[in-house]
Amino acid sequence: MTPEHIELVKSTVPVLRENGVALTSYFYKRMLNNNPELNNVFNLDSQNSGRQPRALAAAVLAYAENIENPAVLAKAVEHIATKHVSLDIQPDQYAIVGENLLHSISEVLNVPFESELIAAWKAAYLQLADILIGVEKQKYENLAAQNGGWAGWRAFEITAVEATEAGKIFTVQTADKQATVQTEVNEFISVKVKVPGKDIEQPHQYTVLESTENTYRFEVKPEENHTEYSVSNILLGHYKTGDQVQLTAPQKK
Repeated sequence: MTPEHIELVKSTVPVLRENGVALTSYFYKRMLNNNPELNNVFNLDSQNSGRQPRALAAAVLAYAENIENPAVLAKAVEHIATKHVSLDIQPDQYAIVGENLLHSISEVLNVPFESELIAAWKAAYLQLADILIGVEKQKYENLAAQNGGWAGWRAFEITAVEATEAGKIFTVQTADKQATVQTEVNEFISVKVKVPGKDIEQPHQYTVLESTENTYRFEVKPEENHTEYSVSNILLGHYKTGDQVQLTAPQKK
């Protein structure tokens, strides 16, 4: 990035502090309308509740505030990359996100798309995308290299459902009966289910309670103020022994 680009990005910090959530809410609506296939990637319950737009607004603001020294955000980058790998985010999807984000900045801030400000944000986004893609590539390779490990989504069959005071504990086994990577304390998996009555799949993260050679156990609790896309409520109300779900490999929180 040029010094001019850095100063232009920094100049948007006050606007991001004031209107960041409005910008990211607009961005998600724009992107998901233009690219409906991404409805299978992003948790729509988090979209509708505003959790995801708020989280992205905070991340964009932090990046703009530290644009001169992105190394300060190493911990945040690690967290974002871990979440992305748990959702099987791929490098080509960064181009989709970037295009919609830049157009959103232009449209929400009423700035011409051909302006220097948008050019500065394009340079900033490409810099961050390159960092994240590199970190995520290494994570995918590390997951696939483990004994029983894998990258991306993998089919599992529900083999047991136990009622608890708080919800239900699901035990899932690899559909191919092959080994899985064993978990350590405080690791999570992403679980993807089909939304009843819609041609959409939705992901959600759960802490692994226990693992064996080819099974995982995790607890699902009902969500209040949920939408029809709540993975937890879908699992509790529609999934039973013998049904299949998709999982990504365990990672540390």
